[in-house]
Amino acid sequence: MELLNNLVLNVNDFLWSKILIVMLIVLGLYFTFRTKFVQFKYIGEMFRLLGDGAKGEKKEGAVSSFQAFCISTASRVGTGNIAGIAMAVVAGGPGSVFWMWLIALIGSASSFVESTLAQIFKIKDGEGYRGGPAYYMEQGLGNKKMGILFSVLITICFGFIFNAVQANTISAAFSNAFGVDKLVVGVVLAILTGIIIFGGVQRVAKVSEIIVPIFAVMYILVALFVVAINITEIPGIIKTIFESAFGFREMSVGTFGGMMLVGIKRGLFSNEAGMGSAPNAAATAHVTHPVKQGLIQTLGVFTDTIVICSCTAFMILLYSDYATAGLDGIELTQAALSSQIGSFGNIFIAICILLFAFSSIVGNYYYGQSNIEFMSDNKTVLNVFRAMVVGMVLFGSVTAVDIVWNLADVFMGLMAIINLIAIALLGKYAFIALKDYTDQKKAGIKDPIFDASGIKGLENISEWKNNKDEKKAI
Repeated sequence: MELLNNLVLNVNDFLWSKILIVMLIVLGLYFTFRTKFVQFKYIGEMFRLLGDGAKGEKKEGAVSSFQAFCISTASRVGTGNIAGIAMAVVAGGPGSVFWMWLIALIGSASSFVESTLAQIFKIKDGEGYRGGPAYYMEQGLGNKKMGILFSVLITICFGFIFNAVQANTISAAFSNAFGVDKLVVGVVLAILTGIIIFGGVQRVAKVSEIIVPIFAVMYILVALFVVAINITEIPGIIKTIFESAFGFREMSVGTFGGMMLVGIKRGLFSNEAGMGSAPNAAATAHVTHPVKQGLIQTLGVFTDTIVICSCTAFMILLYSDYATAGLDGIELTQAALSSQIGSFGNIFIAICILLFAFSSIVGNYYYGQSNIEFMSDNKTVLNVFRAMVVGMVLFGSVTAVDIVWNLADVFMGLMAIINLIAIALLGKYAFIALKDYTDQKKAGIKDPIFDASGIKGLENISEWKNNKDEKKAI
C-alpha cells in the first residue's frame, strides 16, 4: 500500500507541477480575453437567467436550466468546500486561499466555454438531453476514442473515488459529532443513494433542486454570523491571506510553490472549472440558446469558491489554534465553528456535511451515468454501475481514504488535461455562440434563440438546427 501511495504521489506531483497548472492558467486567461471577460461582464445576466430558470415553466420531461445548475452545484459543493479548505489551509497556509480565489476567477471563463460547448453538442435521449466532454470530443473533434478515454476517467473519478471521499467525510463527521458507528452511517447512505440513483436523472434533478439551495443558504448564513461577530478581525485575516500568498518568508523557506500548488489543487477540486465535469450537467438543460447555460454554470464557480469556500476559510482562520491543534479536514472545521458558537458547531457541521456531501454523491453519480451511456446503451451495464456506486459509498464510509485523496487528484488532473485540450480546439464555437447571443440582446431580443445552420463545423450536431423560423417569429 505504501509503494502504491508513493507511486500515486509521484504521478500526482508530475501532473500538477509540470503540466496542469500551466494549462489551467494559460487557457483560463486565453478564454477570458477571447470572451472579453465574460465572467465579469455578464454577471448581471447570470443572475437574471438563474432567476428565470428557477421560476419559469419547465418543459415536461426535461431538466430546467435551474435544475441543471443545481445538479452541477450539488457535485461542486461538497467535501472540498468544508474538509478540503481546512486541508488546504493546514498544508499551504492562509495564502492558499488567495490561489483558490484566483483559479476560480480565471477558471470561470473556462467553465463558460466547456458548458456552452456541452449545450451545442448535446444529444436527445429517452430522459431528455445528455452531453459533456465525451460528446463534444466525438462530434466536434471527430475523436470517439478520446471521448471514451475521458468517459472512463470521469466514471472512475466521480462515480467511485470522489463518492468514497464524500461518504468517508460524512461518516467521520457523524462519528465525531454523535458517536454514531461509521458502518451504520454507511448503510443508511448506501440505501438512500440507491433509492435516488435508480430513479434516473429526473429524480437526481429533483433532489438536487431541493437540497442545494437549502444547505447553501444555511451554511452561508451561519458563516456570515461568525464573520459578523468577528468583523473587526476580518481585515487582518484578508491582509494575512494576501501577505502569505506573496510573502517573502514563504519564498525564502521554499514553501511558496507548495502553497500555490495546494491552493490551485483544492480550488479545482472544489469548483471543477475546466475539469470537464460540470458540462455533463449543463448539457441536460432545456434552453433556447447554449450561452444561457454557459453563463449559469459560470455563476456556479463563483458560488462555490468565492462565496462558500471563503466562508469556510474565514471560519478556520478565525480559529487561533488552526495551525497547532493537530486537526485536519472536517475535524478542524468542526473545531473552528465550535470555538465560535459552542458545541452546536460540531452538530451543525455534521448536518451540513451530510447535505453537502450527499448531494455531491448524487451529482457525481449522474456524471458517471452520462458517460456510461456514451460508451454503452446497455441498461444492464448502467445498473451494474449503479450497484457499484452504492457499494463504493458503503466502502468509503468505513475505510481510511488517505490514498483516495491522492488518487482523486491524479484522476482529476488527467480529466482536466484531456478536457482542456478539447475545449482549446473547440472554443471557437463557444465564441461564435456568445457573439450571436450578444448581438441578439443588442437587437432588443429578450430571449435569444440559437440557430446553428450555416455555421461551418457544426454540421454533425443533432440539436440547434433549422431554428431560423423561430428566430424570425420573435
